[in-house]
Amino acid sequence: MIGKGMAIAHTRASMQYGMDQEKDAEIVYRAHLAGETPSEVTKEFKIVQDTNARCQKNTLSFVLSPTVEDGKKLNAKQLGELTGRFVKQMKLQEHQAMAFVHRDKTHLHIHLYVNRIGFDGKAYNDSYIGKQSQLAAEKVAKEMQLTTAREVQREKQQSLLYTRAVIKEHHQRALLEKPGTIDRYIKLMEKNGVKVISVINKSNQLQGFRFAHGPQYLKGSAVHRDMSASKILQAIAQNRENGPRLSKESTLKIMSQAVTLHPNLAASLAKKVVKHVIKKAIDTGIGIGY
Repeated sequence: MIGKGMAIAHTRASMQYGMDQEKDAEIVYRAHLAGETPSEVTKEFKIVQDTNARCQKNTLSFVLSPTVEDGKKLNAKQLGELTGRFVKQMKLQEHQAMAFVHRDKTHLHIHLYVNRIGFDGKAYNDSYIGKQSQLAAEKVAKEMQLTTAREVQREKQQSLLYTRAVIKEHHQRALLEKPGTIDRYIKLMEKNGVKVISVINKSNQLQGFRFAHGPQYLKGSAVHRDMSASKILQAIAQNRENGPRLSKESTLKIMSQAVTLHPNLAASLAKKVVKHVIKKAIDTGIGIGY
């Protein structure tokens, strides 16, 4: 479960959003309130908030997001318990509060609004409230045996490592086929379930490539250092027996679209081609004159 929090000034508008019936809103938690509508609750908040005229952002807004799977298992009563535990962790149980659950999306989430001003007229200290919300949500998730944000992050990292490995493996297989054009390379990758997306700016300059496998999109250098655009183009250029070198071309055709190499990419590619030529000359014992 993920928790987010911040201090706001627009209490009534936020309450109206929280109670939006188009989002299948349902009240799951309330504390120290008698009102039912956003207008009524806002007025009750204001009575207390008027005791501290110096505080402008006098309402605390939180969003609690269990994982999709956890959300499917939690009923209204359990969501109320979850919210109450969170409020207690934040030491806000003596403040006016109301929470709504939104079920209009696959990812169920709770909107919690708490009066920042206590009955003693003091404003709740909102320093590092974002971090405090994360820690409180983490503790509540553990108490209720729900998936924590750290576990979600760990799963994402494991999934990312797997995706990177899969894309890199198919990249290596594609190069073993010795594609002579970027189009051929793209088709070989797509044959194995990896989509190659050309990153082209508004000036119609090729800046790099992104790779999609399943729901994840990664730029080439994020997959592996050998998958930067310049290294991919260099590898393809080495397979071409005829035609001009890529380092000397001003344009390049990618799936029938003519694009210009971005200056940074062209410069990087030119350096790699020069290094390759020098290395080849040394390996074959060919002297290089000056």
